[in-house]
Amino acid sequence: MIKKLRRKFVLIAAVSLFVVELLVVGTINVINHYNMDKSAEEVIDMLIDNGGGFPELGRMDEPGYKPSDKPDDRPEEMPEEKPEEDKSDQSRSDREFFKGMDQRSFNEETRYKTRFFVVNLDEDGNVTKVDTGHIAAVSSEKAIEYAKEVADSKSGYTDIYKYKVCDKDGGKMIVFLDCRSELSTENSFLIISVTIGASAFLIVLLLIVIFSKRAVKPVIENMDRQKQFITNAGHELKTPLAIISANTEVLELTSEPSEWTESIKNQVARLSELIKDMLNIARAEGISDKMSFMEFDVSKAVAETAEPFGTLAETNGKKIELDIEDGLKYYGDEGSVRQLTSVLTENAVKYSDDGGRIEVTLRAEGKGVRLSVKNPCSEPPKHPEKLFDRFYREDSSHARKDGESKGGYGIGLSVAAAIAEAHKGRISCHVKNGYISFNAHLGRVPKKAEKKKQA
Repeated sequence: MIKKLRRKFVLIAAVSLFVVELLVVGTINVINHYNMDKSAEEVIDMLIDNGGGFPELGRMDEPGYKPSDKPDDRPEEMPEEKPEEDKSDQSRSDREFFKGMDQRSFNEETRYKTRFFVVNLDEDGNVTKVDTGHIAAVSSEKAIEYAKEVADSKSGYTDIYKYKVCDKDGGKMIVFLDCRSELSTENSFLIISVTIGASAFLIVLLLIVIFSKRAVKPVIENMDRQKQFITNAGHELKTPLAIISANTEVLELTSEPSEWTESIKNQVARLSELIKDMLNIARAEGISDKMSFMEFDVSKAVAETAEPFGTLAETNGKKIELDIEDGLKYYGDEGSVRQLTSVLTENAVKYSDDGGRIEVTLRAEGKGVRLSVKNPCSEPPKHPEKLFDRFYREDSSHARKDGESKGGYGIGLSVAAAIAEAHKGRISCHVKNGYISFNAHLGRVPKKAEKKKQA
């Protein structure tokens, strides 16, 4: 159980850490992509606002500047140069143009490092103009192909180019911006952030595994104290119960037995059985550490354990039928398997309907075996999956009539579940067509699991 608790602790911590890192890395990359896309969008909007090119900016206020000094992105028809006295006004308007823009994305050098191409279409979708003078990787034919692909959309990405379609002069203008550098940077950032996140996750997970034992140590200590208390209390309670039982026998010898002495004996028997079960459940915590694994004839062990319950069943008008596959060999703890068989068979005899038939079946299953005990049950439990919980009771009332054997405390079945788990298996309960069936699946126990029995 301690190992199971550690596994759950590590699993919960690992899942929580993974979710947090996923949110952090994902959020950072989403923000990074958003900023890149926003910057590209602003560049495209500027190109659209200026008819598919950059405005004449930058050095217009320098002495001797001429439009011919600009690269190929100059307009086809340059306006006449303004008089000298107006150039300062032009420079001022240039600065005002950039004033409202994000200086991280736009400056006087933006035109020289931006690669783009523009395609104009008329109302019928025919190409009227293609401008690829600002990019070397795309020919006019390729630009037209891109334009026809995206003409019916508004904006987005095609290949490594971000585009935007706008209405212009009764037709459409499609501006494509080369984002290869930005996309490459974004992918590199994604790879680096994921790598760092995964490395951090593995390192923290390793630390969690290493220190998980220390984390659950208080729980282990508390469970050990609880088991010790149950063991001590159980042994201490045996003494007064033995005295009460002895005094009751003396009363019956000195006077005739009465309903009162019979009630006392029934209650003493119930308390004795409960104490026995409490001690068993305390031992079940470390049941796997006290097992001695070896190969044995499981068919013989199950048959020898279940057959004696036939007499008890007959006295209550019930019948036990054994359907056991002969000669099955199993590697496990024989004593525990016999205890498992005893718990399930006794439980069936106790809770089966009067006159019912109890079926005990043993079959090979894969590299292990499957033990099933089935009996009729007119009042099946509402929550069969909870029957393996300790001290679980189907009804909320704890009152029972004297001598009544039904009611149960769920201890025996929890011990059975611990035995199945120690044999790399599981136990389950199913209710169908008026029958209740307990199925114990015992898996293959590795040879290295063999341990010496502790005293």
